[in-house]
Amino acid sequence: MNPELDRKLRYLRLSGMAAALPARNQEAIHHHLAYPEFLELLVEDELATRRDRLFARRLKQAGITEVKSLDGYDWSFNPQVPKGLILDLTTTRFVREHGGVLLLGPPGTGKSYIATALTVAAIQAGYTALYRSAFDLAQDMAEAEATGTRKDLVDNLCRVDLLVLEDLGMKRLPPTAAEDLLEIVVRRYEKGSIIMTTNRPLEDWGQVLGDTAAAGAILDRFLHHAEVIRLQGRSYRMYNRKELLRRQSEEALTGQSK
Repeated sequence: MNPELDRKLRYLRLSGMAAALPARNQEAIHHHLAYPEFLELLVEDELATRRDRLFARRLKQAGITEVKSLDGYDWSFNPQVPKGLILDLTTTRFVREHGGVLLLGPPGTGKSYIATALTVAAIQAGYTALYRSAFDLAQDMAEAEATGTRKDLVDNLCRVDLLVLEDLGMKRLPPTAAEDLLEIVVRRYEKGSIIMTTNRPLEDWGQVLGDTAAAGAILDRFLHHAEVIRLQGRSYRMYNRKELLRRQSEEALTGQSK
């Protein structure tokens, strides 16, 4: 392929076209494609490259380190899981409508997996997101307060289309957590979407946050436009651990018999 053409395409930041050009050229020759057809394929290659790069960049910005999908989710493991409702949420209509999702249940029942899958679906749909544990967010707020950057942090938290707060109630939160979370929820109310996961029932949130009044105000706004999904049943983590130990035991027995 012409090195000068490759250089010019990359200079114009058309690296998707440059990478696909040799294969597309052979395809055009083999199938006798007209020039507009050939050009359309190259444009599609460029657009696909840009979509992939944007997706990867937004995953990183969101703090998502592992892409998860509900395509291969084992719905039969815990039949109580509301499959229809969760699959409807993957359409990300709730993000567009500035709604919310509360995933509530004991550890290991799939809260984090579902929250991550919904976040990935939102990013694929073109939305921006941020995924943080409730404890880490509380630490972020405390550090921002100490460094005089609280306003900038809150602005960033309210700017993304979808904010995900994981594991509320898993760790002891600082005294200002209730006030901080209330500010975020109030500012995002009917302006941005929130997903929360927790293993604590709603009546415990006053104790978890250390402020019953603030907890009530948070729940009043958050639940107004939120789907509450209660997950019950066996722990996926314990099941996977048992399966791993079982396979290791079988492999060890097989090795001894040889």
